[in-house]
Amino acid sequence: MPAFSLDPEQITWCARLRALAAERLRPLAERGEPGRVNRPLVAALGEHGLLARLFDSGALDLCLMRESLARVCTEAETALALQGLGTHPVAAFGTPAQRARWLPEVVAGRAVAAFALSEPDAGSDAAALTLRAVPDPATGGWRLHGEKRWISNAPEADFITVFARTGEPEGGARGVSAFLVPADRPGLTGEPLDMLAPHAIGALVFDGVPVGPEDLLGAPGQGFKVAMGTLNLFRPSVGAFAVGMAQAALDATLAHTADRRAFGGVLADLQAVAHQVAEMATRTEAARLLVYAAAEAHDRGEPGVPRRAAMAKLLATETAQYVVDTAVQLHGARALQRGHLLEHLYREVRAPRIYEGATEVQRTIIAKELYRDARSAGTEKPEGPADPAGSAGTSELPYAPASRAGAPA
Repeated sequence: MPAFSLDPEQITWCARLRALAAERLRPLAERGEPGRVNRPLVAALGEHGLLARLFDSGALDLCLMRESLARVCTEAETALALQGLGTHPVAAFGTPAQRARWLPEVVAGRAVAAFALSEPDAGSDAAALTLRAVPDPATGGWRLHGEKRWISNAPEADFITVFARTGEPEGGARGVSAFLVPADRPGLTGEPLDMLAPHAIGALVFDGVPVGPEDLLGAPGQGFKVAMGTLNLFRPSVGAFAVGMAQAALDATLAHTADRRAFGGVLADLQAVAHQVAEMATRTEAARLLVYAAAEAHDRGEPGVPRRAAMAKLLATETAQYVVDTAVQLHGARALQRGHLLEHLYREVRAPRIYEGATEVQRTIIAKELYRDARSAGTEKPEGPADPAGSAGTSELPYAPASRAGAPA
């Protein structure tokens, strides 16, 4: 992977976004009702152009937005990300009519989107989903039957990207189709779920919900392509969300340990404390660079994007859990008091290790990609003359840095 740094314009823009989040977005988040969609906050994201930017830029820009917001206001970060996750399939795979109906409403902050993939018995294994799309001869469409669970913005979203099985169960991923389902369709009901972090998450029940060919996102049987195309874009940015939380925890720890007096001095003077802070900072920076590199690989269309996205999400979310937990330990009991920044982050940081593919799933993706590439490399015939020394397993390759034309300096 190439070396990476942001250019001055990107750095300045991120600082401005953090200031906006502190001054305008966090007050709206604090007035929101826990566990419910915060529509004034969503409207503010539209008013300040952040929702439009979701669809005008690439994975790296998305990562910069999510990291910057997460450092200041995790509620704003989550609202932004969920709008992108639910709407990206429409932007990328929707018909002109679907895009014309919903994209302007999302960009303006007037419509709330949801991405309904997970089911009670099919979370990370998207190919195993059982929500059925039963053909309806009377209309030439389908009727949706089944349940979705742990769906962000459910049941309050205005429209939902729904993944259902239009083929036989043994078809696996090939039998899945994606639909754009307005929330007012008959037969669609739902309820909110009370989660560790008070996000708007719920269950949806589909009791013969009608959908037609005009509701398809992509072609029939291509739902897995729609899902994976969306997740490959958003997985690095989940890592960016985690990096933002880790950085917020690190910043709070630096301030606390430099000021808190104990044992005749400040905590920062204790080697045990200083070494933990150094470890927190090193892991956070490593995760940040891997996230940025994965996002840039996506934007440049480089090979290995699923593996890089999985690596970024894996390392960043596990790092954030470590950093926040260590920050709580170094702050002591005050960090456990409701309303403290770290109490908030401690609840927020747990979920990203599960959603959009749990840590264990990311490791599976990484390993499969590595072994597939190794098998492909093993079938290629070596070029050039044989090693005259007959050495086994050693070679010298000339170093040539990859061109990064158009990439951030």
